[in-house]
Amino acid sequence: MTATTLDPKTALIVVDLQKGIVGAPTVHPAGDVVANAATLADAFRAKGLPVVLVRVTGGAPGRTEGDSARSGQQPPADWADIVPEIGPREGDIVVTKQQWGAFHGTDLDLQLRRRGVTQVVLAGIATAIGVESTARAAHEHGYHVTVATDAVTDLDADTHRTSVEKIFPRLGETDTTAAIVKLLG
Repeated sequence: MTATTLDPKTALIVVDLQKGIVGAPTVHPAGDVVANAATLADAFRAKGLPVVLVRVTGGAPGRTEGDSARSGQQPPADWADIVPEIGPREGDIVVTKQQWGAFHGTDLDLQLRRRGVTQVVLAGIATAIGVESTARAAHEHGYHVTVATDAVTDLDADTHRTSVEKIFPRLGETDTTAAIVKLLG
């Protein structure tokens, strides 16, 4: 569904655009996703709207068969650093998570509610993992949800397409970076 409006108190949530993730092989070039997310972040900052930068630093407790820590591999020291094209900039909110979605186990909902946020725009990697989990939780928390479809990508074409074409339209609206920036006015 094409984005029709943005609430006066809309926040941008950028999911997992960090050094250790943007280097992974993705369906759409990660550089394009980063550039579009940076365009959104700049536009939100220019309007004085919140920009939330989410990064993942580990896995949630539970099954650990694929956990790199159990295999003895340690990620590089800068693995969780937000890519410099995105930030953080002064005034940005940085959320560190240990699971797929940005709401569970973090203060994201509190940070948004303190600022009167009623809508979120999402960007990031991976579409069907961190972005979709965050979009679902935002919807469950009562936020209006919009996804910038050219500012998300995934490691798998089928899961990306399913999220963009089937899941996101059920949670809210979708549109391009340019269309969302235009709605910001």
